[in-house]
Amino acid sequence: MQRHGVRCLLMGGQACVFYGAAEFSRDVDLALLAEPENLLRLQAALDDLHATLIAVPSFEARHLHQGLAVHFRCQAPGVEGMRIDVMTVMRGVDPFPLLWERRTVIAIEGGEVNLLSLPDLVRAKKTQRAKDWPMVQRLIEAHWFENLSKPTPERIRFWLSECRTPEILITMATRFSREASELTPVRPLLAAAHRQDLEAVHLLLEQERQLEIAADKAYWAPLRQELERLRHADNG
Repeated sequence: MQRHGVRCLLMGGQACVFYGAAEFSRDVDLALLAEPENLLRLQAALDDLHATLIAVPSFEARHLHQGLAVHFRCQAPGVEGMRIDVMTVMRGVDPFPLLWERRTVIAIEGGEVNLLSLPDLVRAKKTQRAKDWPMVQRLIEAHWFENLSKPTPERIRFWLSECRTPEILITMATRFSREASELTPVRPLLAAAHRQDLEAVHLLLEQERQLEIAADKAYWAPLRQELERLRHADNG
C-alpha cells in the first residue's frame, strides 16, 4: 500500500496490536479514501499481492460509499491466504479526510504505518459483534495506564467519554472531578462514577453497550438487504 501511495488507514485487529491491546489477526482491515485515483493505486497494490475479490460486493466506489466492505484474498508468495477488507464509510465515524488528519503514524522497520487514531478506532469498534467490546475496553485501559502520569485535556476527555472498566472509570471521575462534571450531560453514568457507585456504573455501562448494539443493527439492516440483493443478482 505504501509503495503504491494508497491513501488508507490500518484499523481492526492489527491496529489494536499497535495500540497495545493485542489481538491476533491475519486479516488486514483498511479505511480507504474512495476517490478514483486512490482506487487505481489500490488496484495496483492488489495486483502486486495477487489479490482477488471474494464474495460480494464488487470493487466499485459506489459500494464503498454505501458503507459496504469489499473483500480480497491475497495469493502472492509470503502473503498466501491473507484477507484484505476495505471500507470507506462506518457508523459513527467521521469521513475519511478527517480520519486522515487525526491519524497515528508509527515507524516500523522499512517504513511507517498509518493507523486510525485511537478515538476513531474505538468508535469503529462499537459494533454488534460481541468480540469488539472487550477490545474497546482493553484499548482504553492500555492508553490509560500508558499515559496516566501525563494527562492532557484531550486525553482526559477521551478517557472519561469512552472508558468501559468500572473501577478505572470511578478512579478517573474522582481524579478529574471537574472534567467529569462537565461531561456528565453527555455521558450521564459519570455521575454514578463520581459518587463511586460501582453497581450503578456496571449497569449503566451495559445499557450504553446495548444502545450501541441496537444502533449498529439498525444501521446494518438496509446494508444487509443490499448485500442479499447483490448476492442474488450475482447468482442469477
